[in-house]
Amino acid sequence: MKLNDFKKNLRSKDKGQLRDELIQTKQELFNLRFMLATGGSNNNAEVHRVKKEIARIHTILREKELTNE
Repeated sequence: MKLNDFKKNLRSKDKGQLRDELIQTKQELFNLRFMLATGGSNNNAEVHRVKKEIARIHTILREKELTNE
């Protein structure tokens, strides 16, 4: 999925859905870090991508809080 499509998809969700997405993404990050630590993967770029996704979700949640949506 392209970045702009990803952002549009996130912006179309409400706060509850964004929080659920955040939980799932944090779980994905945990699993990736665990795989890196145990030698199951060498893909550091995937960890970087997931961390960026978490930051984007936090940003959109904050925007929604400030606009009272």
